[in-house]
Amino acid sequence: MVLALEEKKAEDIVLLDLRGISMFTDYFVICSGTSDRMLRSLLKTAKECMHVQFDRKGDIQGIPSNGWIAVDYGDLVLHLFSPEQRNYYLLEELWAEGKILLRVK
Repeated sequence: MVLALEEKKAEDIVLLDLRGISMFTDYFVICSGTSDRMLRSLLKTAKECMHVQFDRKGDIQGIPSNGWIAVDYGDLVLHLFSPEQRNYYLLEELWAEGKILLRVK
């Protein structure tokens, strides 16, 4: 999924390992998109990738115009942010106990 998001020009992609820290998921993938249209495109790409590679459908919460979309795949939660919402919620700081496995600027 990270490679697919990178190909679609997602910004500041982070794969965060939360095993042993979170009771509801093992990993977060966090990235930013610069517009509502880009967030929609990133969501579509992630959904297609997870369906084709893992035959998984996620539970989607949020809409692009709000600047935050979360997609729950069980052991992985994808967070698609506008830059403003990402700076406001600071998930990487909130979950700082997690280990960053990958960061793509």
